[in-house]
Amino acid sequence: MTFNAKLATASLILAAVLAGCSPAGDGKPDAAAPAAPTVAAVSEIHAFRIGALDAVALKDGTLDVPNDNKTLGLGQTPEAVAAVLTAANLPADPIHLFIDPLLIHDGERQVLIDTGAGGAMGTQNKLVQSLASAGVEPGQITDILISHGHGDHVGGLVDGAGALRFPAATIRISADEWTALKGDAAMADLVRTITPKVQTFTPGEVVAPNITAVDIPGHTPGHTGFEIASGEDRLLYIGDAMHHSVISVQRPEWPIAFDADSTIAIASRQALLQRAASQNLRLYAVHFPFPGLGRIKREGDGFIWVPEA
Repeated sequence: MTFNAKLATASLILAAVLAGCSPAGDGKPDAAAPAAPTVAAVSEIHAFRIGALDAVALKDGTLDVPNDNKTLGLGQTPEAVAAVLTAANLPADPIHLFIDPLLIHDGERQVLIDTGAGGAMGTQNKLVQSLASAGVEPGQITDILISHGHGDHVGGLVDGAGALRFPAATIRISADEWTALKGDAAMADLVRTITPKVQTFTPGEVVAPNITAVDIPGHTPGHTGFEIASGEDRLLYIGDAMHHSVISVQRPEWPIAFDADSTIAIASRQALLQRAASQNLRLYAVHFPFPGLGRIKREGDGFIWVPEA
């Protein structure tokens, strides 16, 4: 497939899904978010609702990256990146990212979306503690959905001894992403451990009773978002389509070092921002400030992130 064909395909997929062509919605603006379920209000979790579904934002930790024009804002000067951050009353260096996996209670199923870094990459390894605060033990997780194979999303699949952290769970990952993960020599031990539990899917498949896989290309070979739907309500988990609530939203055209195909990732990011603002989509952004819930609003010629109150 040529580059232009890939880019056109990516745009069409995003447009179709986010316009409401998936089983999750009709493209109309979402109603106001329902009240959160009764879960203890502690710092590790944030409980909320998606229609009739109970959901919990979970803390795994934080990840700081330097403002060195080699990560976010690739090719920009540190001063240019700092100007965007300080205008939003954020520190210029380092750049703070969050790691917020998501738990969905769906009948008898406990669905975990991404698993954090497992304490690697300088993070705090809070996921199991956060799950406990939500009343869930690792052995109760029935399904794990993986957006992509980077360490801050799959590292928590195993414990410190390299054993399965969620032994009862089926691990679902896109076929293209699984192929890429198996080809990553640094992930060989993890791949060997999780292989018996892995089931692959293709974009557009229903991967849990109320959850549909959404192709958001560019970041990795099989990068996937997840649309969670209940009645007329829906939430789009965007994975790493955007990393930072200011830089990624206000400067979506800036390349990111973590993206495998920067041009397609930029196109995906811009298309997602356009659709999210136009349709008032409720988003879950795993690397945005906890709890990662909010919407995209237009401001002037660009966009801003509006956290859910």
